Amino acid sequence: MTITTTNLIRAAGLCAVAAGLIFIAVQVNHPPMDASSATSTEWEIRFTAKLLMCGLALAGITGMYLRQVREIGVLGLVGYLLLSAFYLLEAGVEFMGGYLLPTLADISPRYVNDVLAASTGGSTSGDVGMLQTMFSLAGVFYIGGGLVFGVALFRARVLARWAAILLAVSTVSTLALAALPESFNRPLAVPMGIAMIGLGFSLYRRSEAAPGAPRAMPPVPQPAPAQ
Repeated sequence: MTITTTNLIRAAGLCAVAAGLIFIAVQVNHPPMDASSATSTEWEIRFTAKLLMCGLALAGITGMYLRQVREIGVLGLVGYLLLSAFYLLEAGVEFMGGYLLPTLADISPRYVNDVLAASTGGSTSGDVGMLQTMFSLAGVFYIGGGLVFGVALFRARVLARWAAILLAVSTVSTLALAALPESFNRPLAVPMGIAMIGLGFSLYRRSEAAPGAPRAMPPVPQPAPAQ
């Protein structure tokens, strides 16, 4: 495959679609977030999928930003940086949850339960140290980045505007989880996945018009052979 701007943007769009699909899929029948579930094979598979999702989403939003870097302006840059910071932090969280916490589940189940509770905004019975700050920052980056990036995408009028609105609304709506039962955690994640799928598909379809994309050059006339 020839590496061109158009092909790279198409690939970023497919990454965003895949990230959205994974984000929705891992919510279905998710096991309880406690030490008793952390040692299962299903737990490792789900957290590996979430780690992959973070990488795909980061590639996807990077393509979205670069595809409309002029139209999206400073607001888009701020939103992109915030959302990128979230996915980088979240990748660390998913790695820890999938590969570190299971090794501690039998030794220190109380600590594992506290870490998992803190990661979902629940109350803890012990101190989890700087992890609490990390989880809080990730939440701020997620809500702020999704809102700002979604608004910037909507204003740019390049990608699907309904998906941009859904991105902004779905991230801000997680604030309601503080007043809702834990059972709402999974359903409220689905709109974010749909937004990523919509934006990714839109990015793939509109990649041909990407600024700076290489265009086919007209053939160079060859000199006539000497008589």
